[in-house]
Amino acid sequence: MKRICNILLFSLLLFSAALSQSVQSDSIKTDTLKYTIDNCVNSFDESKVEKTKAGYQYWFADRNFLDGRTIKLSVVNPKDATHPPHIHAEDEFFFILEGTAEFYLAGKTKVVGPYTSLYCPSNVEHGIKNIGDTVLKYLVIKKYITK
Repeated sequence: MKRICNILLFSLLLFSAALSQSVQSDSIKTDTLKYTIDNCVNSFDESKVEKTKAGYQYWFADRNFLDGRTIKLSVVNPKDATHPPHIHAEDEFFFILEGTAEFYLAGKTKVVGPYTSLYCPSNVEHGIKNIGDTVLKYLVIKKYITK
Protein backbone atom coordinates (compact mmCIF):
# COMPACT_ATOMS: atom_id res chain seq x y z
CA MET A 1 0.00 0.00 0.00
CA LYS A 2 2.86 2.37 0.82
CA ARG A 3 4.35 1.72 -2.64
CA ILE A 4 1.02 2.60 -4.31
CA CYS A 5 0.77 5.79 -2.28
CA ASN A 6 4.29 6.77 -3.35
CA ILE A 7 3.44 6.15 -6.99
CA LEU A 8 0.24 8.15 -6.70
CA LEU A 9 2.11 10.98 -5.04
CA PHE A 10 4.75 10.94 -7.78
CA SER A 11 2.05 10.97 -10.48
CA LEU A 12 0.21 13.82 -8.82
CA LEU A 13 3.46 15.77 -8.56
CA LEU A 14 4.06 15.31 -12.28
CA PHE A 15 0.46 16.23 -13.00
CA SER A 16 0.74 19.47 -11.07
CA ALA A 17 4.17 20.50 -12.38
CA ALA A 18 2.79 23.26 -14.57
CA LEU A 19 0.77 24.58 -11.68
CA SER A 20 3.65 24.48 -9.20
CA GLN A 21 5.99 26.35 -11.54
CA SER A 22 3.78 29.40 -11.32
CA VAL A 23 3.25 29.38 -7.54
CA GLN A 24 4.23 32.74 -6.06
CA SER A 25 2.11 32.77 -2.91
CA ASP A 26 0.28 30.43 -0.56
CA SER A 27 -2.68 30.21 -2.91
CA ILE A 28 -3.38 30.67 -6.59
CA LYS A 29 -6.45 32.27 -8.09
CA THR A 30 -7.44 31.25 -11.62
CA ASP A 31 -10.81 32.19 -13.02
CA THR A 32 -13.18 31.13 -10.24
CA LEU A 33 -11.18 28.47 -8.35
CA LYS A 34 -8.69 29.34 -5.64
CA TYR A 35 -6.09 26.57 -5.19
CA THR A 36 -5.12 25.89 -1.59
CA ILE A 37 -3.44 23.12 0.32
CA ASP A 38 -6.90 21.78 1.16
CA ASN A 39 -8.17 21.38 -2.41
CA CYS A 40 -4.78 20.49 -3.94
CA VAL A 41 -4.44 17.32 -1.82
CA ASN A 42 -6.79 14.46 -2.66
CA SER A 43 -6.46 11.25 -0.67
CA PHE A 44 -8.32 8.15 -1.81
CA ASP A 45 -11.83 8.16 -0.34
CA GLU A 46 -13.77 4.93 -0.76
CA SER A 47 -17.08 6.79 -0.40
CA LYS A 48 -16.33 8.66 -3.67
CA VAL A 49 -15.56 5.55 -5.73
CA GLU A 50 -17.60 5.20 -8.94
CA LYS A 51 -18.61 1.64 -9.78
CA THR A 52 -18.05 0.45 -13.35
CA LYS A 53 -19.18 -2.73 -15.09
CA ALA A 54 -15.66 -4.12 -14.65
CA GLY A 55 -14.71 -2.77 -11.20
CA TYR A 56 -14.47 0.86 -10.09
CA GLN A 57 -12.77 4.18 -10.71
CA TYR A 58 -11.69 7.07 -8.53
CA TRP A 59 -11.01 10.59 -9.79
CA PHE A 60 -8.08 12.24 -8.04
CA ALA A 61 -8.58 15.24 -10.33
CA ASP A 62 -11.59 15.39 -12.64
CA ARG A 63 -11.90 17.48 -15.80
CA ASN A 64 -13.43 20.39 -13.86
CA PHE A 65 -10.52 20.79 -11.46
CA LEU A 66 -7.79 22.11 -13.76
CA ASP A 67 -8.40 23.02 -17.42
CA GLY A 68 -9.39 19.47 -18.42
CA ARG A 69 -6.31 17.71 -17.00
CA THR A 70 -7.29 14.57 -15.11
CA ILE A 71 -5.85 11.74 -13.10
CA LYS A 72 -7.99 8.70 -12.36
CA LEU A 73 -7.46 5.35 -10.68
CA SER A 74 -9.08 2.48 -12.58
CA VAL A 75 -9.52 -0.92 -10.94
CA VAL A 76 -10.55 -3.80 -13.19
CA ASN A 77 -11.66 -7.25 -12.06
CA PRO A 78 -9.74 -10.34 -13.24
CA LYS A 79 -10.32 -11.33 -16.88
CA ASP A 80 -12.33 -8.15 -17.61
CA ALA A 81 -12.04 -4.77 -19.33
CA THR A 82 -13.76 -1.45 -18.78
CA HIS A 83 -14.59 -1.19 -22.49
CA PRO A 84 -13.39 -2.51 -25.87
CA PRO A 85 -10.60 -0.76 -27.80
CA HIS A 86 -11.68 2.71 -28.87
CA ILE A 87 -10.52 6.01 -30.38
CA HIS A 88 -10.79 9.57 -29.06
CA ALA A 89 -9.23 12.93 -29.85
CA GLU A 90 -7.28 13.22 -26.61
CA ASP A 91 -4.05 11.35 -25.97
CA GLU A 92 -3.56 9.70 -22.59
CA PHE A 93 -1.17 7.73 -20.42
CA PHE A 94 -1.84 4.61 -18.39
CA PHE A 95 0.46 3.71 -15.50
CA ILE A 96 0.15 0.16 -14.16
CA LEU A 97 0.21 -0.09 -10.37
CA GLU A 98 -0.83 -3.72 -9.81
CA GLY A 99 -1.81 -6.73 -11.87
CA THR A 100 -1.25 -7.94 -15.41
CA ALA A 101 -2.62 -5.98 -18.34
CA GLU A 102 -2.88 -6.59 -22.03
CA PHE A 103 -2.37 -3.27 -23.80
CA TYR A 104 -3.82 -2.89 -27.28
CA LEU A 105 -2.51 -0.19 -29.63
CA ALA A 106 -3.23 0.10 -33.35
CA GLY A 107 -3.86 -3.61 -33.89
CA LYS A 108 -1.01 -4.95 -31.74
CA THR A 109 -0.94 -6.15 -28.12
CA LYS A 110 1.65 -6.37 -25.38
CA VAL A 111 1.38 -7.92 -21.91
CA VAL A 112 2.72 -5.66 -19.15
CA GLY A 113 2.95 -5.58 -15.37
CA PRO A 114 3.43 -3.11 -12.52
CA TYR A 115 5.46 0.08 -12.95
CA THR A 116 4.88 0.25 -16.69
CA SER A 117 3.70 3.36 -18.48
CA LEU A 118 1.61 3.10 -21.63
CA TYR A 119 1.02 5.97 -24.05
CA CYS A 120 -2.12 6.21 -26.18
CA PRO A 121 -1.67 8.76 -28.98
CA SER A 122 -4.54 10.93 -30.13
CA ASN A 123 -6.94 9.30 -32.62
CA VAL A 124 -5.25 5.87 -32.42
CA GLU A 125 -7.30 2.84 -31.42
CA HIS A 126 -6.25 1.62 -27.98
CA GLY A 127 -7.47 -0.40 -25.04
CA ILE A 128 -6.44 -2.17 -21.88
CA LYS A 129 -7.76 -5.29 -20.21
CA ASN A 130 -6.97 -7.38 -17.18
CA ILE A 131 -5.65 -10.78 -18.21
CA GLY A 132 -4.53 -11.75 -14.71
CA ASP A 133 -6.09 -13.58 -11.79
CA THR A 134 -6.01 -10.52 -9.48
CA VAL A 135 -7.37 -7.00 -9.87
CA LEU A 136 -5.64 -4.65 -12.28
CA LYS A 137 -4.99 -1.16 -10.89
CA TYR A 138 -3.75 1.62 -13.11
CA LEU A 139 -3.74 5.37 -13.36
CA VAL A 140 -5.19 7.20 -16.34
CA ILE A 141 -3.62 10.60 -16.98
CA LYS A 142 -5.41 12.63 -19.63
CA LYS A 143 -6.27 16.16 -20.65
CA TYR A 144 -9.78 16.47 -22.02
CA ILE A 145 -10.33 18.92 -24.82
CA THR A 146 -12.15 21.93 -23.41
CA LYS A 147 -14.71 23.75 -25.48
